[in-house]
Amino acid sequence: MDYKDYYKVIGIPKTATQDEIKKAYRKLAIKYHPDKNKGNKAAEEKFKEIAEAYEVIGDAAKRKKYDELGSEWNQYQNKNNDYGYSDFGGQGQYRANHYNMNEDFGQEFGGGQGFSDFFNAFFSGRAGGQRARATHDAYYEQMESPGDFETTITISLEEAYNGTTRIINLGDEKIRINIKPGAENGQILKVKGKGQKSKSGRKSGDLYIKILVEPHYFFTRKGNDLYCETPLDIYTAILGGEVKVRTLKSDMKMKIPAGTDGGKTFRLKGMGMPIHEKPSVFGDLYVKVYITVPKNLTPEQKELVQKLQKTNC
Repeated sequence: MDYKDYYKVIGIPKTATQDEIKKAYRKLAIKYHPDKNKGNKAAEEKFKEIAEAYEVIGDAAKRKKYDELGSEWNQYQNKNNDYGYSDFGGQGQYRANHYNMNEDFGQEFGGGQGFSDFFNAFFSGRAGGQRARATHDAYYEQMESPGDFETTITISLEEAYNGTTRIINLGDEKIRINIKPGAENGQILKVKGKGQKSKSGRKSGDLYIKILVEPHYFFTRKGNDLYCETPLDIYTAILGGEVKVRTLKSDMKMKIPAGTDGGKTFRLKGMGMPIHEKPSVFGDLYVKVYITVPKNLTPEQKELVQKLQKTNC
């Protein structure tokens, strides 16, 4: 009886990982499945062969025992009764005290038929359709396995603030995507059932949309808060007053207390970004002021500044 190299059957090296074995097996199972090769006897036999191979090396524990069997195959072939076992009969009852394949393998596999004499000789003849069914199931799992689509949408900070819409072309279908106020950079939107269909056409994957919010030339966003800088003339900084501040909602006037230093940051509550799931709730706006110095003073103005300087000395 010839030794069956299950690694060659599946087309992978003996050093392959269990994951690599599974991937190779699934690929072959789909290729040679009877449903795709009706009336093709060669494909049917190949399908049985890879099912048998995966029955053994597709399981890490059984694979280890099979590898040990391979290293002692010549001893088994000699049928030396000194080792305490009988001839390999049709039922393959193997009675070696030190390596009971009947016990190790036969009881672990489900009942089924159709595998080779080599398999039945060492694996008790009770082996069966557990992996064969898995091969069959893998084929249909592949047929029913849909795929997901992924895409990106780029929006401005103003659009993220107010909310916006986009039209996505899926080939034979166009869908409108509503982006709620408060969308964040890197946020993922899921549209269920708008992904790739399975090969059978009965199931569909999902569409995943990544939102990219463009950097803004004036505002910096940190979570739901916004940050910006605005100029403050020296007169208002000294005397106090108001300065106009830009927000994403509208321009507004911000009170400046007398004696404000450059670099001071003011907080405008509720003037930041809307919270995505709570659009009526907003973050804050932080405004940092920087002092602007007047240019091209008249002689009279310079004289006044000099007087002020002397007064403060």
